[in-house]
Amino acid sequence: MARVKGGLMAQKRRKNILDEVKGYRLQRSKKKRVAREAIYHAQLHAFDHRKDKKGDFRRLWTVRINAALMPHGVKYSRFIKMLKDKNVTLDRKVLATIAVDSPEAFGRIVDSVK
Repeated sequence: MARVKGGLMAQKRRKNILDEVKGYRLQRSKKKRVAREAIYHAQLHAFDHRKDKKGDFRRLWTVRINAALMPHGVKYSRFIKMLKDKNVTLDRKVLATIAVDSPEAFGRIVDSVK
């Protein structure tokens, strides 16, 4: 039986793997074996970090809202409770954006909720 070397397919596989690790440092971007392991670990962590990102952003929005509330003399937790009591349905992302982009509008929201 004839021997099959698979040269062309091996080159294509290697090229695809190395294309995926462009920008990685040292051997991870040059050598197939190390690159394959780097891809494996990157994909493993990517799932976890996609989930973590949602919590990270929520914490960021909380900090921004709290910082915008300080001049008004209201604490974050009380402000959120007042929003719920008044049935204001603005979420934290929108509130944080308003607080950063237009503080006067945010001040009007705080005054209307007090």
